[in-house]
Amino acid sequence: MHDPVRKAPRKVWRRNGVSDGLRAVSEETALAITYNGGTYAVMMGTPQDYRDFAYGFSLSEGVVGSIDEIESFEAVEFDDGVELRMWLASEKAESISARRRQIAGPTGCGLCGIDSIAEAVKPAAVVAPGGSFSFDQIMTAMDALAPLQKINVETRAVHAAAFWIPSSGIVALREDVGRHNALDKLAGALAQAKVDTRQGMVLLTSRVSVEMVQKTAAIGAPLMVSVSAPTALAIRIAEAAGITLAAIARSDGFEVFTHPGRVTSDEAGQEHGHPHHARTVVA
Repeated sequence: MHDPVRKAPRKVWRRNGVSDGLRAVSEETALAITYNGGTYAVMMGTPQDYRDFAYGFSLSEGVVGSIDEIESFEAVEFDDGVELRMWLASEKAESISARRRQIAGPTGCGLCGIDSIAEAVKPAAVVAPGGSFSFDQIMTAMDALAPLQKINVETRAVHAAAFWIPSSGIVALREDVGRHNALDKLAGALAQAKVDTRQGMVLLTSRVSVEMVQKTAAIGAPLMVSVSAPTALAIRIAEAAGITLAAIARSDGFEVFTHPGRVTSDEAGQEHGHPHHARTVVA
């Protein structure tokens, strides 16, 4: 069994002396994505939420258009990694054989193995208009994020991706040492729970690069908010995809880079309610 958190012995050096003890550290292992017996990609990630990751990766990569196209799933653990085995209908399997990349992705790598510039910067899906969100709603959502990051509370070494909707607060949150993996896991969880993503926002603890925008567009969320900054290309892709990109979220506010019309200052004008307490409802 691969545990997501381990206790590592360490020697602590401080100005007032040296001591021994244990430190909680996040685990990292190879996660092999396979379709109908063939390896498509190998990523390094946190050994947790295997089905969510496999389904979310399949959706964001465009391997499937719906998780209903995945006929079966099995996670097989080995000493040095985990195989995430999926079986697709034969015609779907044939369509991916030509684009199988057989990549080895280091932690946090989201574009490994792509062999053309056009594929790397391909336009993201255009999201539906969705609803609007008040300043207070966005701040409430981001404030709720940190306490729910169970692995990060222990290790301070993993990223999180979460989804917030006005009626319920944070309905799903996933963590991983790789920021792209965390977002793929979130996508898989939302797809399985059949969450209406058109009326909510994606919350991130990492910088916003182009593939994070592309994955958010695949989820169908109209708004993404991150604690860190975006790249210039991410801003351009978000603009084209119709996504409101808010970033550099701090305790006193945030910055909006694209489609600012979705963010309002008057909560009284919101179509949806404002939850007093965020809660995770997708386990």
